[in-house]
Amino acid sequence: MKSKIRSEIAKLWQIAWPVLIGQLATVGMAVSDVAMTGHLSAEDLAAVALGASLWSIILVTVMGIMIAINAVVAHEVGASAFDKIPHIMRQSMWMAFGVGMLACLLLNASTFVFDYLQLEPEVHKKASEFVHVISIGMPAFAMYRALYSYTTSLNETKPVMVIAIIGLIFNIVVNWLLIYGQFGLPQLGSTGCAVATGLGMWLMLFCMLWWTHRAPVYHATFPFTHREGPKWSEIRSMLKIGLPIGVTYFAEVSAFCAVGLLVAKFGTVAISANQIALNFSSLIFMVPMSLGIALTTRVGQTLGEGDVVHARFVSWVGVGVGLVFAVFSATFMTLLRYQVAAAYTSDPAVQEVAANLLLLAAIFQLSDAAQVTLACALRGYKVTRIPMLIHILAFYGVALPVGCALGLAPDWMPWHPTKPMEATGFWIGLVLGLTVAAFFLSIFLHRLSSSRIAYHFQAQTNE
Repeated sequence: MKSKIRSEIAKLWQIAWPVLIGQLATVGMAVSDVAMTGHLSAEDLAAVALGASLWSIILVTVMGIMIAINAVVAHEVGASAFDKIPHIMRQSMWMAFGVGMLACLLLNASTFVFDYLQLEPEVHKKASEFVHVISIGMPAFAMYRALYSYTTSLNETKPVMVIAIIGLIFNIVVNWLLIYGQFGLPQLGSTGCAVATGLGMWLMLFCMLWWTHRAPVYHATFPFTHREGPKWSEIRSMLKIGLPIGVTYFAEVSAFCAVGLLVAKFGTVAISANQIALNFSSLIFMVPMSLGIALTTRVGQTLGEGDVVHARFVSWVGVGVGLVFAVFSATFMTLLRYQVAAAYTSDPAVQEVAANLLLLAAIFQLSDAAQVTLACALRGYKVTRIPMLIHILAFYGVALPVGCALGLAPDWMPWHPTKPMEATGFWIGLVLGLTVAAFFLSIFLHRLSSSRIAYHFQAQTNE
C-alpha cells in the first residue's frame, strides 16, 4: 500500500509542480502590484486593494467556468478518444470568448459599488480607473484558461509554467515603468498596475497559442486545423459542468473580497492590512490549488479508463497530500507573520493589523487545503452542483453572517460583541466557513465514490 501511495503522489506531483510554479507566477503578478504600489502611497495601495477585490471576483469565476474543460478533456484522454478533443476545444474557445466578453462588461459595470463605501475621493477615483483599465485583459484570460485546461488534461504542464513566468516578468517590468514613471513615462501609480496586468493577459494568450501550434505533442489533438462555428448544444453541456464551478469560486472569492469592501469603512489601515493578509494567503493557497488541478486531471483520466476503485484512491491521496502541506504552511505563517507584513509595507500600523490577520489565516490552512482538494476531486467525477451548494452555505450562510456580526457588531443582530472587531471579526467568520465547507465536502466525496463503486460492481454482476 505504501508503494502504491508513493506512486500516486509521484504522478500527482508530476502534473502539479509545473502548475504550481505557473500559479505562483500568476499570483505573483498580484503580489507585485500590491508590494510595488504599497511603497508608492497608501492611497494607491488602497485603490489596488479595492480594485483587485472586484477584479478577483470576476476573474476567479471565469477561471472556475473554464475548469469544466479540464474534466471533459481528461475523461477523453483516459478513454484514449483523442480524436474527439479538437472539436471539444474549438467549442470551448467559443465559450471562453463569450464568457470573457461578458465578464469584461460586468467588471466595468461593477465599479458602482465604490459609490456606497464612503471612500476618500482620491481612492475612489484611482480604484475605478484600475478596474476599467484592467478589464481589457478579461477576454484574453478566459481563452488562455481554456487552453490551460486543454494542455493540463494532456499532462503537458510545462507551457503553463513557462508562460506564467513570462507574464510575471512582463508585469514587474511594466509595473516599474508605469507605477513610478521611469524613463520619462507618466507616473500612473495604481493605474499602471492595471495596464501591466491587462496587457500581460493578452501576452500569455498569444504565447499559449504559439506553444500549442509549434510543439509536436499537440499535433494529434490540435484544435485550430480548421474553422468551426459555435454549437450551442455542446457549449451548453460544458456550461452545465462549468457554471456551478464558477458559482463555487464566486461564492468563496466574493466572500473574501466582500470582507475587503466591508472593512473599507474602518479606514486606509484596515483596507491595506486586509489586502496584505489576503494577498499572501492567496499565494500560499496556490499549492493546494495546484494539487487540486492535478487531482481533477488524475481522477478524470482514471474514470475515463473505467477504474472507479482507483479513482477513489486517487481522490483521497490528493486530499491527504494537501493536508500535509497545510500543516507546514500554517506553522510558517504563524512564526513569520510579522516579517511577511513588513515585506509588504513600511507602515507600522498596517504591519501590526496585517500580522494579526495572518495568524487567523494560519488557522484556516487545514480546512482551506481540504476543501479545495475535495472539490477538485469531485470535479474529476464531473459532479459540480452539490459542491456549489455546499460552498454557498459555507460562505453565505456561515462565513459572512458570522463575520458581519463580529466585525461590524450591528445592534439589530441577536448576538454580537460590544465593540466591532473590525477585520479580525470577518476573518474569524472565514475560518468557520472554510471548516464547514471541508466537513460537508468530505462526506459527499465519500458517499459519491462509494456509490460509484457499488454501481460498477452491480453492473458487472448483472452482466
